Amino acid sequence: MRILYNLLTYVLFLPYIGYWLVRGITNRSYLQRIGERLGIGYPRLERCIWIHAVSVGEVVAAVPLIRSLGRQYPDRPMLVTTVTPTGAARVASLFGDEVYHTYIPFEAPHVVDRFYSATNPEIALVLETEIWPNLYRGCGVRDIPLVLVSARISPNSVRSYRRLLPLFRETLSHGIIIAAQSDADAERFLSLGAAPERTRVTGNIKFDVEMPPDLPLRGRELRAKLFGDRPVWIAASTHEGEEEIVLAAHQALLETCPEVLLVLVPRHPQRFPAVRDMVVKQGMSVVSRTDGEACDVSTQVFLGDTMGELTLFYAASDVAFVAGSLVPIGGHNLLEPAALGLPLLSGPHVFNAQEIADMFAARGACKLVHDSAELAAAVDSLLSDPGTAERLGNAGREILERNRGSLARLIAMIEPLME
Repeated sequence: MRILYNLLTYVLFLPYIGYWLVRGITNRSYLQRIGERLGIGYPRLERCIWIHAVSVGEVVAAVPLIRSLGRQYPDRPMLVTTVTPTGAARVASLFGDEVYHTYIPFEAPHVVDRFYSATNPEIALVLETEIWPNLYRGCGVRDIPLVLVSARISPNSVRSYRRLLPLFRETLSHGIIIAAQSDADAERFLSLGAAPERTRVTGNIKFDVEMPPDLPLRGRELRAKLFGDRPVWIAASTHEGEEEIVLAAHQALLETCPEVLLVLVPRHPQRFPAVRDMVVKQGMSVVSRTDGEACDVSTQVFLGDTMGELTLFYAASDVAFVAGSLVPIGGHNLLEPAALGLPLLSGPHVFNAQEIADMFAARGACKLVHDSAELAAAVDSLLSDPGTAERLGNAGREILERNRGSLARLIAMIEPLME
């Protein structure tokens, strides 16, 4: 099975290169440092701590872990890998030159070997669930401890993986430690061949989200400077097909509350110009963050067209709609706005973090909406009823506090591996 898998990686090598080149036509960031994906240009390190975080959400979740490991092992270089350019941009904005960053290598054996020869990890920590047979085998044959952090696997994924069960059993046999989010996740990994003695339930590290202590103050200052004294709601991390729904909801809100302001933050930076054009074509006045101007009384939409400022925009808002959920993207991080005590709204497509979304919905910490009419009604209700908004926000904070502790359990697991 492994021989067939490796043959497949080489068959797909040229199409893989073509895929990134095509992506680079519309988004030049996909061409930057493309050699790293192909085994060229890695930093030369010794005994580094390697953390892999696929994209923005995983990078944000990894922040407390990276900070904690940096304090505990200041003599070790820290390497963070991502798949997406947006994840790379978030690493740069959060850590600057405190950590090294590279893109994760393609699964072809020779590329994986070059990655390990250059970076020489002492330990590997992979957030959530990305199962890469060659990459993981590379840790096993080099005696590098590999921990799957906040590991989760859906029932649908288990069914898919079972089609290649011999390959995955062999992959999971290389001393991999599973730090599962839940008992159900642990059982699914065990069914795929994970070793019981190396499978533990540590919880979800995302609940240990850290917000800068001065963030609420900076949010109030930004609001006073740019938005003035008016009600503000945010649509965060929107995707194609979602902005139309959000803008329709905002049009409806403006009919009953002309002073309301929408902070619209698209997920991907290459879409900033198109989203601004969309707002203008719908007849609404817009100010972009990069304009460097404050909103006046006629401004109806503020476009967050920068990277790394989403939490600041959350801190400057009254109500948060967490996007990627009105279209089948899978939803985004509810925990950041919850940490700020914001009342939350979400669409129904939340399969990327279904357990967290279900927890919030069951405890009345998040309202579910399905279309523009429901979104407009929910925002209007929360803006006009501060008491209900406060109860939702407090419920979200309580969920966050009750589920903290994964980071401490994880660090306790890592310490003997480092020794």
